[in-house]
Amino acid sequence: MRSHTSYIGFELKYKSTLTGHCAPVLACAFSHDGQMLVSGSVDKSVIVYDTNTENILHTLTQHTRYVTTCAFAPNILLLATGSMDKTVNIWQFDTETLCQAKIQDHPKQFTENWSEDDVSNWLCAEGLEDLVDIFKMNNIDGRELLNLTKESLADDLKIESLGLRSKVLRKIEELRTKVKTLSSEIPDEFICPITRELMKDPVIASDGYSYEKEAMENWISKKKRTSPMTNLVLSSVILIPNRTLKMAIDRWLSETHQK
Repeated sequence: MRSHTSYIGFELKYKSTLTGHCAPVLACAFSHDGQMLVSGSVDKSVIVYDTNTENILHTLTQHTRYVTTCAFAPNILLLATGSMDKTVNIWQFDTETLCQAKIQDHPKQFTENWSEDDVSNWLCAEGLEDLVDIFKMNNIDGRELLNLTKESLADDLKIESLGLRSKVLRKIEELRTKVKTLSSEIPDEFICPITRELMKDPVIASDGYSYEKEAMENWISKKKRTSPMTNLVLSSVILIPNRTLKMAIDRWLSETHQK
């Protein structure tokens, strides 16, 4: 098996292999957020995987013949499976059950960097699992979460309960306070000189300084062959992953969120 395949300028890298079926797989599909993968097989079963952990979340065995197609609904947690037994089964995921499974994955990175799924995990951890679908349908990520107001909760998200809106706002204000506190405590060596934000994927440039990978790649792509720190010409545009710094940042984040 080739681990790299190039095609029309794009490079595909082998990620992983999922197992569980005992016969050929006929269909597979990702959930709209990419967090789950479903597959149907000649063994008459349907398997739902967590794409992050690669664990099997569910094995469905209701079909009596080959499962030939699978599809997720675009914005809600519904799954359809079709089979040669001439039936289509529709499955609805229990949001509360999914929340309980994911509470342990409550995000540790800075709130403004949270994905929509990180926000969903946070809602579950705060006892607000009933709002998960509403937040997902409105594409609320970490940055959007921090900008929510009582007006946007009522007018945009259509949350009618005044008590529920008040609870959400209290929890968001707690996050804002935590963000301010954490931001003021970030060690200088963890901050990218270009973005002035905590680095997630630090790399070392030929000037000897570390930068956020995406920021430095953008810097170089704009034909800036000079160092952001020294303004001298870079001897090379090769960027080397700074794994030691990455480990230090991850360790600091873990320790900070345990306080």
